[in-house]
Amino acid sequence: MNRAKWKGFYIDENFLKKSIFISKKKKLIPIISRKSSIVPKFVGKIFKVHSGKIFSKITVLKEMIGHKFGEFVPTRARFNFKKKKKKR
Repeated sequence: MNRAKWKGFYIDENFLKKSIFISKKKKLIPIISRKSSIVPKFVGKIFKVHSGKIFSKITVLKEMIGHKFGEFVPTRARFNFKKKKKKR
């Protein structure tokens, strides 16, 4: 179910305070709150989004506005079947 439009975007308060403070000093802004929405204010900035194990770099583009940070970082590794060796 989607969030009601009258409520606006959800952004973690702690992250918003940190992003303003850190953006003046550094380019990379770490974010653990994957449920926070991307707003037009973040376009062009680089974020490090936590996947549960590592931080992945994401550059926010204009097309990402309205989506959540967690949508762009997978939490699970891709599974590939190992190829079998040919018998002689």
